[in-house]
Amino acid sequence: MKRILKWVGGILGVLLLAAGGYLIYLFTTYYRVPDDQALKVKNQQSTQFKPGQTYTAMTYNIGYGSYPPSYSFFMDGGKYSRAYSKKSVRTSINGVIKTTQAQNPDVAFYQEIDPDGDRSQHVNEVKMVTGAQQQYANIYGQNYDSAYLFYPFTQPIGKAKSGILTLSKAKVDSSRRYSLPVDTDFNKIIDLDRAFTATKTTVANGKQFVMVNIHMSAFTPNVKIQQAQFTKLFKYIEQAYQQGNYVMVAGDYNHRLLKNTAEIFHTKDLDETWTHLFPKSKLPAGFHIPTMGLAKAAVPSVRALDQPYQPGKSFVTLIDGYILSPNIKAESVHVVSTGFQYSDHNPVVLKFQLQ
Repeated sequence: MKRILKWVGGILGVLLLAAGGYLIYLFTTYYRVPDDQALKVKNQQSTQFKPGQTYTAMTYNIGYGSYPPSYSFFMDGGKYSRAYSKKSVRTSINGVIKTTQAQNPDVAFYQEIDPDGDRSQHVNEVKMVTGAQQQYANIYGQNYDSAYLFYPFTQPIGKAKSGILTLSKAKVDSSRRYSLPVDTDFNKIIDLDRAFTATKTTVANGKQFVMVNIHMSAFTPNVKIQQAQFTKLFKYIEQAYQQGNYVMVAGDYNHRLLKNTAEIFHTKDLDETWTHLFPKSKLPAGFHIPTMGLAKAAVPSVRALDQPYQPGKSFVTLIDGYILSPNIKAESVHVVSTGFQYSDHNPVVLKFQLQ
């Protein structure tokens, strides 16, 4: 009996040491990309946007190419943590490219795009998307470069490099990455780093068009962190507009943009941090979120990942879209119905004019 107890005690001791060592590894390797960093513009273009002309924008959270309709994600209560295979990731990214080309946007905003990662089977998605669309200048901004997350134990999600990518048919003057507030306790390991990028191009009238790409926190339980992220974003876009610029924000806000979504999409309300209502009342004066026709069309931009996608049964809502300064006119906005074939999100397309 003493030998058995010693043996059990030895195993427990080793496990405790391993767990302690892993926690030390997580926190000592954690880092945040410094705030206000210049980003490199690749494949520069030479054209200019013009006032009074209709242009097309598209925003698309591509879910790092890992979420076909049959997929469910462990952090939402589902089954999987990694993409099925390299082939499935490439199939999804090729679908994203095909969808983009069908819309032919003048500016495109992607979120959750991985240049490398265990979860996305080490497929360089940035290279795939930019390589297939040489008519755009491209700017990649890193959200996070996470340590190896040894969870779930049966198939750890592992390490991941991920970010946001902006494409522009017009010549880009500059682009910068700005850090967003995140949790400082243990939750920072789960929700990781967050940022937005601001890409500037000079319009034919001499003003600048500031294109902001953002992906806000989804899983943080701290409402104050979400509020602080909005505060920083709203302060930046207000200052940019006051300087005489056109300002467009595009991305995944992890807040629903429509009221009465349960009625619109015929689903029960889901009380998650990413389903709270967008704080429109706190937008800077004159800024607006174009939503005309979205409720009537009833095409969602995101699905829950607690189970494989089942039309009419899965929870869906709308959390992706645009914020526009007063000098940008929205002509139309719609969600492209892909049936969630390539991501847990659908792209949102905006027709607009710079006034």
